[in-house]
Amino acid sequence: MVITVYINFNGNCRNAVQFYAEVFNTKKPEIMTFAEMPPDPDFKVPEEAKDLVLHTSLNINGSTVMFSDILPGTPLISGNNISLTVMTASVKETEKLFNRLKEGGTVDMELQETFWSKRYGSLTDKFGVMWQIMVDDEQI
Repeated sequence: MVITVYINFNGNCRNAVQFYAEVFNTKKPEIMTFAEMPPDPDFKVPEEAKDLVLHTSLNINGSTVMFSDILPGTPLISGNNISLTVMTASVKETEKLFNRLKEGGTVDMELQETFWSKRYGSLTDKFGVMWQIMVDDEQI
């Protein structure tokens, strides 16, 4: 069984996914918009939603993370109930990812050595997504 993270955005999904693809050096994401949905007589896509992201995904360090925008008028509540954790193989890689993700975001805990990792830090990026970045000490 695999558990996959799915993150919703309020109109800025395309920017977020492109940013994450660059940060994690992944393949350019394939993006399906609401306009590309098969026609449904019971649901007409609002004009302002047609260019929004219906679905996309990235493979980040072997894990699939999926993303979409919500429809206009749907409330999006960003909360602290989810964070993405990335375990890297080196201090250098951890520092690189942390420094990129914190651009325009808020650092909750600066990168530092902890009793569980050579480097650990947490932050909320400019899109409101919470991240924990750490060295997987077992890989060193």
